[in-house]
Amino acid sequence: MTDERAPGALQPGDLVVSRNRKWDGKAHWVVPGRYLGEDIHGWWIFQGAGEFCARPGAAFYTASDAILLVPRTGEFVATFYDDSYPGDFRIYVDLATGHDWNPLKPGVTEFHMIDMDLDVIRSTQHGVFVDDEDEFEQHRMAMGYPQQTVDAMRAECAALFEAVNTMKAPFDVNGATSTSAEWFRKGRA
Repeated sequence: MTDERAPGALQPGDLVVSRNRKWDGKAHWVVPGRYLGEDIHGWWIFQGAGEFCARPGAAFYTASDAILLVPRTGEFVATFYDDSYPGDFRIYVDLATGHDWNPLKPGVTEFHMIDMDLDVIRSTQHGVFVDDEDEFEQHRMAMGYPQQTVDAMRAECAALFEAVNTMKAPFDVNGATSTSAEWFRKGRA
């Protein structure tokens, strides 16, 4: 059985540029990283400190390392932060659909997704919460999200909230033994 979401012939160290867009096709975030490898959860990408990230109307250099998980299943991507991150996020899950890999040349691949507004966040100061529900409602109307997509995103959001809240792997951010800790070690090696 083949994995339809698999990125193909990526090798550890390959450049992966994540290109996010909104439902209406407008550009959202562009974030570079280096492919680390895969496990039962999906494909892991190291986004190092000092990388240039941009979206229409905003740009910055990253303040710390992060790890992006592109899951084998599910309508999301998850970004993990550790204690080196100057903010209070530890997990930032973007609900997203339309996962797609686009090899550009050997050693360089784009990862595309459609950002569906809703986010599940684990914060050191505010616990676990769902963000951008207002944006989801606004875009649902303005961009005409199909009802089936709306229902699927809400169900996925509830399941992700539960998984992040209970620290179910890969969302087990409990120090050196967490799922993401090994990927941070590999990214920094």
